[in-house]
Formats: sequence, structure tokens, C-alpha cells
Amino acid sequence: MILTVTLNAAIDRTIAVPNFRQGRRHRAVEASTMAGGKGINVARALKLLGRPVIATGLAGGPTGARLMERLAEEAILTDFTWIGGDSRTNIAVIDPTTGEQTEINERGPDISAEELDRFLEKLIYLARGARLCVIAGSQPPSIPADFCARIVTALKEIDVEAIVDTEGEPLHASLRAEPAVVTPNVGEAEEAVGHEFNDPEERLAGVRGLVELGAAEAIITSERGCVAIVGDSQGRRAYEVTAPAQEPVSTVGSGDAFLAGYVAARYEGAAPRDCLAYGVACGAESTQHFGAGSIHREDVEHLLDQIEIADLETRAAVS
Repeated sequence: MILTVTLNAAIDRTIAVPNFRQGRRHRAVEASTMAGGKGINVARALKLLGRPVIATGLAGGPTGARLMERLAEEAILTDFTWIGGDSRTNIAVIDPTTGEQTEINERGPDISAEELDRFLEKLIYLARGARLCVIAGSQPPSIPADFCARIVTALKEIDVEAIVDTEGEPLHASLRAEPAVVTPNVGEAEEAVGHEFNDPEERLAGVRGLVELGAAEAIITSERGCVAIVGDSQGRRAYEVTAPAQEPVSTVGSGDAFLAGYVAARYEGAAPRDCLAYGVACGAESTQHFGAGSIHREDVEHLLDQIEIADLETRAAVS
């Protein structure tokens, strides 16, 4: 099976407000409330793609109880560690007239060392029946920055691939633990390697930098697709994968849908470039829905034929 880890789970409230302006009174035209946090969004998309997945992480309080109820309603298998603090609530406001979105995310509850130890013990127990483990999203400020790296190290000891999608110091620490894959977006990758990407060559240099920092494979995601270095150490190749331009309904959670698609294909043993293509198709298809992690499997298959894959190694050789 596939495991997803969400250390900062949330109730996500997404509201559509035409002509949204700060300081004004508005009426929403559409709204959704879902269990959220990146790992949970990935689990939702994986289930919709028909892959076996269990979502784990930390949850507590009345908000945590609502989280578990929502996940049960979606028939997503869970095994969370219960904590004393209350899980967070996040709000996203989408303006359908402009496509702009405004997000307000709470920091998350305080987590004790004893709660972290209990969670890690449970995770290793679950991981003994898993092939892949996705560690995704932020973590509450009370969790030590190197806790993600502890998870990566523990998973490597039992031969479970760790795929990490986080940011800041947790990403830095995870890279030092040498995970199987890291999948930051452009801003997160720029912070990790220490410079901005002003052109495609710098983005490729950035993904190479993530590999030099410790990742076996690295993917930098963007609105239209990704740039990646994938494959084993004997056959790593660099690719740029892009989806056709579409008018989005909402881009909230599109990166999580990408990650779910990539992991779903990797779980099935697909070639690295095909994993990237499937991930980009999933991310693009998810923008046609309201609610993070929402995806239509049949529409993903139709979109696959329109995904463009450029072999950057071949392009460099021709140049």
C-alpha cells in the first residue's frame, strides 16, 4: 500500500467570492469544507485514482474529530495519532472573476515530544506493510525542524521509499537524510538551493542542486508542469513536462494532485518519465474542480495524450 503523512492536518474551507476586495462585505457563490493538509489531499486523490492508501498523521480536539468524520465519509482509510491540541482550520477565498486566490492558514497545535514518539512508533508499524510513504505539507511550529528527517531515516531502515513535499528547514533537514524523492514548488526550491530561477536553465540547475543536497530524485513543480531529474543513479535523466493551457476553476491543491498522480504511477512500476506525465495530467485535471485533491480518473486518461515531455539531456546535447 501507500502511506501519506500529514503532520499539520486541517479542516479546509474554500469559498468562491466574485470581485473579492479587502475591507468589503461579500456574498459567497460557492463553498466547500473538506478534510485537508497536503498528505490528506494526496490520499484523497490516490483513492480516486484507485490506489490502496492509508492516511496517517496527527489530529486532535473538536477540529480533529471533524477531520476524522469527513475522511470516514469519503471512505479514506486512516490511522492518526491523537494529540491534546486542537487541529487547525484553513480558509481559501477564490475570486472566479480573476482566478486569484487568497489563503489564510493557521499555524497548528502544540505537539509534545511524547506525542511525536507515539506517532513515529505507529508510522513504522504501518510502514512495514507499505511500499511508498509520502510526507507532505507544513508542520506545527512546536515540532522540531528535523522531525521529517527522522521519519525519512526510519523509513529507509525498513526499505520504504520516502517522498517528501515540504518547505523551509524541514526540507533542508530531509534532504540531508537523503530521501527517495523531493517535490517542492518553485518558491520552495529556490529557498532550498539559495537562489531564484529566472529562466529554464536556472530551474534545471535548481533541480540538480536538490539532488546534490541529498535527494535521489528531485522534481520542481509549477503551474503548468514540472522540471525533474529522475531515475536511478545509473540512469538519471532530466525532463521538462508541461500540460496544455486551461482555464482553471481552482488551483487549490493542484500540486497535491500532481504528487498523487506521480506516486500512483510509481506504485504501479511505470517508467520515470511516464510517472511525471501522469502526475502533470492529474495536477492539470484537478484545476477543473472545486476542492483540493478532487480529480476524475477518466478525464486524466484523456488529458495524458496532450502532455508534452522534453528530454533536457537530449536538448542539451543538440545545443
